[in-house]
Amino acid sequence: MLLPRVLTALVGIPLLLSLVHAGGMAYSLLIVAVAALCAYEYALILKIGGRPVQGVSVVLIAATLAGCASIGAALAPALALGTVLVMLIEMFSKAHSLDRVALTLFGALFAGWLPAHLALIRGIRPHGESFMYLTFASVWAMDTAAYAAGRAFGKRPLAPILSPKKTWEGAGAGLAAALLVCLVFQKYPLRDVLTPWQALAIGLVIAVSGQLSDLAESLVKRDAGVKESGLLLPGHGGVLDRFDSFIFCAPAVYYALSLR
Repeated sequence: MLLPRVLTALVGIPLLLSLVHAGGMAYSLLIVAVAALCAYEYALILKIGGRPVQGVSVVLIAATLAGCASIGAALAPALALGTVLVMLIEMFSKAHSLDRVALTLFGALFAGWLPAHLALIRGIRPHGESFMYLTFASVWAMDTAAYAAGRAFGKRPLAPILSPKKTWEGAGAGLAAALLVCLVFQKYPLRDVLTPWQALAIGLVIAVSGQLSDLAESLVKRDAGVKESGLLLPGHGGVLDRFDSFIFCAPAVYYALSLR
């Protein structure tokens, strides 16, 4: 499994970073695509687990919310129309289910709107591009350090029911990695933008929200009895598996940066 993971990363990471640099419509389309695919995989997970969900609706609403984030449009009308759409479909379906309504709307917010904050981070002027590089680099470093440390000397389970392989030792290594990356960014591209203390605060936000976000996706998969969200990315599972750390992290970083 190592070779497919490496090859996917060698192709995917430069492509992702080039789209961050390009910004504009190219980056907006990326975020909409990510939201739509995450929502699709969320619906697939629930269907495999026998849970009710409006598959088409959850993808459509998630993509629309992400589109609103990308172009700076108002969220409220899209959310209101999406809620009405889901209710109307349920009202005229053969089997009425409020559970299906709730899980559909939750999925659109969880897998669509929350990670779509990656578009809002990129839109912070005039340093959105650097903030995005900081966010991606910190999360990747955090995930890598947590995985390596957990395998090497992890002993105390972080959340044994949700994710048995995650450990407190790995979480600590992930925290240290995120803090270090943020300090490096503060030292060089963001020297005049963030103070060292602000960089450390952002690193703490990324480490805590990113690892909690990972556990949140694990909750969805474990409830459905599914190991991976999909097979779109060789060696990495699905898109939701690759962006799971950003579900909580993206909004947390955006609002932390907005309050700095």
